[in-house]
Amino acid sequence: MTTSNAAPTRPPRPEGGRRYTPRRKVCGFCVDHTDNVDYKDLERLSRYVSERGMIEPRRKTGTCLWHQRRLAMAIKRARHLALLPYTQAHMWITGSLVLRRGASRGAPMVAPLRAPAPPQQAAAAVTEEVEATAPAEAEVVEAPVVEAVAPAEAPAAEAETQA
Repeated sequence: MTTSNAAPTRPPRPEGGRRYTPRRKVCGFCVDHTDNVDYKDLERLSRYVSERGMIEPRRKTGTCLWHQRRLAMAIKRARHLALLPYTQAHMWITGSLVLRRGASRGAPMVAPLRAPAPPQQAAAAVTEEVEATAPAEAEVVEAPVVEAVAPAEAPAAEAETQA
């Protein structure tokens, strides 16, 4: 019984067929020569947040380690100040802007989930809701009248002042 250490042979590739080699991702902050990541730049930060509201990893975005740490801190600051949503459920409740996939780098396609009502309409809706839930006639209960009674020491003090 003889064994050979030779590798199995593959069938030849078709002519012109190349192997897929992924393109190396480059840090967008390093390309722009950006030293710090601003938490107020929501357009840029939203590119690094998934549709579910999670921070995208370095291997997916191509961000370098130095900028990824600052990016994560900026996203957390923006979330704390309610500039960015924490989760997908938070996006639906608040009606915040969500970056759609397929947006170009220069101008992202941003779509509001729900348009906020103007303040006057919102106030009118609240008063209508309160009036609808309030009872038709409220019962008026009169409180019993209580006369003020002087403390027990007051008559003794008055007797001393009169004497």
